[in-house]
Amino acid sequence: MPHTQFATELDKLAEVAVKVGLRLEEGQDLVMTAPISALPLARRITAEAYKAGAGLVTTFFADEEMTLARYQHAPDASFDKAADWLYEGMGKAFANNTARLAIAGDNPMLLSDQDPNKVARANKANSMAYKPALEKIAGFDINWNIVSYPSASWAKLVFPDDPEDIAVAKLAHAIFAASRVDGDDPVGAWAAHNKTLSTRSSWLNGQNFAALHFTGPGTDLTVGLADGHEWQGGASTAKNGIICNPNIPTEEVFTTPHAAKTEGTVRSTKPLSHQGTLIEDIEVTFKDGAITEARASKGEKVLQKVLDTDEGARRLGEVALVPHSSPISQSGILFYNTLFDENAACHIALGQCYAKCFKGGDTITPDEVKAQGGNSSLIHIDWMIGSGDIDIDGITQSGDRVPVFRKGEWA
Repeated sequence: MPHTQFATELDKLAEVAVKVGLRLEEGQDLVMTAPISALPLARRITAEAYKAGAGLVTTFFADEEMTLARYQHAPDASFDKAADWLYEGMGKAFANNTARLAIAGDNPMLLSDQDPNKVARANKANSMAYKPALEKIAGFDINWNIVSYPSASWAKLVFPDDPEDIAVAKLAHAIFAASRVDGDDPVGAWAAHNKTLSTRSSWLNGQNFAALHFTGPGTDLTVGLADGHEWQGGASTAKNGIICNPNIPTEEVFTTPHAAKTEGTVRSTKPLSHQGTLIEDIEVTFKDGAITEARASKGEKVLQKVLDTDEGARRLGEVALVPHSSPISQSGILFYNTLFDENAACHIALGQCYAKCFKGGDTITPDEVKAQGGNSSLIHIDWMIGSGDIDIDGITQSGDRVPVFRKGEWA
């Protein structure tokens, strides 16, 4: 990709992040996290945020070599520690209506050669420390957004056979296309896309299904839906009243399953990249909402560790519908990044549910979420179960069946 085109599309991505992703309000503060390789995008987003009237933009950078230094040199006890003071501060910021933006771009397989036990311990400590802040994100208290930057380490993972400059150009092209910033009017393109996703959500909410039944190769899964669940997709309203697009890109409509009502077997249709491990060919069995058996052809030990995180880790917190014809699916690229890969196929998520996916989600209490079937966990991990071979039926409250997907497409 020519440098001038790259710079132009990076400008557009920054504009979309602030005007579509966050819809930042005048006077609102922003906390941003980014890999240091994404500095060019972080600088542009900072400028766009201040142009939009931001009060204060505070950015935290991470560096891959510094992350690896911990695994290579830190004492064993280090892996049970996390910067709880930082997360307490972020939780306080969110309570004061600070917006949140994350730039993804690190090598997703950075920790693949490190001790998986240390990786799991560090991640658990981090998850526990982050929980007070994560609850504000999962509860959609504030406007937040995640976008991606084509770093060299990520690009080389996705396109290993290409020289670095070609790999970065290819990944940049894929990110800009999926993020809808490769046209003349990205903000207008997002308005049209949000309308399509809203139409699908509205239809599903009108149906008020009791469950969804997925069938296909290796899959015969009935996902019961939470009482009073509500489908969301694209732009939605945070509890602070701001309509934002949390995920860029996004192709999904999603809702909350009932934590006790998933039954049957399901097979993954794409690999899951988790903490530096590629988990392939996941096959699980659910009974009374919980996973009772789990296998994977690769990365099974890491999968088992994930499932043992806590009681809620074996139950579903999200079910999402994505057509097989989505642009990300049609690109044929495995991004090793859930933000992109989940938008290539229908998926389910183990762990924490989203409180916003309930009727009255802006006022619902944690006790009400639990009573209506919402799941609670330290994790939220999406994995793909959709393909061109998957059919989905909606099961109505009276037990009738309504076609929702046929051969991976909306019916």
